[in-house]
Amino acid sequence: MSQLEGTKCSFLLCLGMSIIICSVIYMRTRMPTEPKLPEPPSCRPFSTKCKALVPGMEEGVEWHRRDCQVESYILNSGMQCSNLTSDLHFITRPLSREEEDYPLAFIVTIHKELELFVRLLRAIYMPQNVYCIHVDNKATLEYQAAVMKLVGCFKNTFLSSRSETVTYAGFSRLQADVNCMKDLAKSKIGWRKVVNLCGQDFPIQSNLELVRYMQSKAWRDRNMTPGVKQPESMRHRTQLQHREMVGSHVTQKGLGLRKGSPPQNLQIYFGTAYYALTRDFVEFVLKSPIAQDLLEWSKDTFSPDEHYWVTLNHIKEAPGSHIDGGWAGDIRAIKWRDQEGRIHNGCKGHYVRDICIYGVEDLPWIINRNSMFANKFESNTFPEALDCLEQWHRNKVLNQATVPIEPSWLLATQSNSSSSYFNSTART
Repeated sequence: MSQLEGTKCSFLLCLGMSIIICSVIYMRTRMPTEPKLPEPPSCRPFSTKCKALVPGMEEGVEWHRRDCQVESYILNSGMQCSNLTSDLHFITRPLSREEEDYPLAFIVTIHKELELFVRLLRAIYMPQNVYCIHVDNKATLEYQAAVMKLVGCFKNTFLSSRSETVTYAGFSRLQADVNCMKDLAKSKIGWRKVVNLCGQDFPIQSNLELVRYMQSKAWRDRNMTPGVKQPESMRHRTQLQHREMVGSHVTQKGLGLRKGSPPQNLQIYFGTAYYALTRDFVEFVLKSPIAQDLLEWSKDTFSPDEHYWVTLNHIKEAPGSHIDGGWAGDIRAIKWRDQEGRIHNGCKGHYVRDICIYGVEDLPWIINRNSMFANKFESNTFPEALDCLEQWHRNKVLNQATVPIEPSWLLATQSNSSSSYFNSTART
C-alpha cells in the first residue's frame, strides 16, 4: 500500500512540474518582449578627404559613425519615441537663448530616400522651431508610414493636412508649399520666418547662423526671394499655356496657346523656388486678392514656384517686400552645369538635369561658400559626401552651443574612446 502511495505521489509531482514548465513556456511566448532590432552593418569609414575638412578629426585616430542605415532602423524598430529620438541623435533642447527667442518654421517636401530625409530633419531640428512635412501622394505606403512614425515623435513637427501628387515643374509643387503655409499660419508656435526645403537639401549654416543671418541688418524685416525681372528666354513659361500631366511632366497646351496678361498688371519676375519669408508675408499670400489672383493665373504656367514668390516680393503691398532685391540672399549652393568655370570648378559627382549631385570633393566649395543650404545629395551614388558634411555640420552646431552637450547628440566617436573631443560641458 505504501508503495502504491509513493508511486501516486511521484506521478502527481511529475504532473505538477510538467504543468508549471508548460505554463512558463506558454507565458513567455504570449508576453510582449522588447523588439529585437537587426544588427546594424558596419558603418562606412570617413574618408581621408573628410578628415581634412572636419576640425578634430586628426590623422591617426579612427572615427566611427554611431548609426548606420537609419531607414532600416525606423522601418524595423518598435522602440518608443524617447529611444528613437535618442538613438537617431536628435537635439532635444534649445542650444542658446538667442535661438529660442527666434523660432523658425520649415516646409520640407519629400517623396523618396527616407535616409536623406531623416538626416536632413535631424540636422535642422530644434525643439523651439516648427516643421511641416509634405509627403508626396505618389510615395510608397511604406515610406509614408515611416515618415509618419518619425514625425509623430515630435510635438512641433507634423504632416501637411493636404498632400499633392507633385509633378516636376508643375503647379502641384507650388500648391504643396501653400498647403503647408496654411497649416503653419495656425501654429501656436510664434515662428518668425519660414524656409522651404526639399528632401535632397542639407544645411550648411547652423540654426544659430540662420537666426543671425535672418536678423541681420539686410534681412531683419525683409523676405528673401532671389530673382530678377523675367528675361526674354524665360517668358514662354508664363506666356504660353501648359498642362500638368499629374505625377509625370508638364507640357504645352495645343500649338502654343497664349495666356492672358498677368492679373492686376503685375510685372512677372524669375528666380529660385527657394525662399525665407516673414510670417506677415505668409498671411499676405494666404489672404490678399493680389496673391490669390496670381496663384490662380499661375496654374497653367511652367514651374510657377520660380516666379510666384519673387513676383509677390516685388510689390509694395507685400509685407517685407524687397523691390530692389535682385539675386541677393544666399539661400542655396547649387552647381549648375552652365556655370562651370565661372561660379564653380565643375561637379565632382555627376549632373542630373544640369544640377550637380555632390561628391566628397565638392565639399570644400560648399563649405567656403557658406550658403544657408546646399542642393543636391544622393545616398546611393555618393554617400560619403553626406556622411562628411553631416559630421562637419553637427560639430559646428555643438561647438556653438551654450548648454551642456548630451552624449546622444554626437554623430561619431573615436574608436579608442567612448567619447569624442566634445565634453558634456557648457560652451560659450
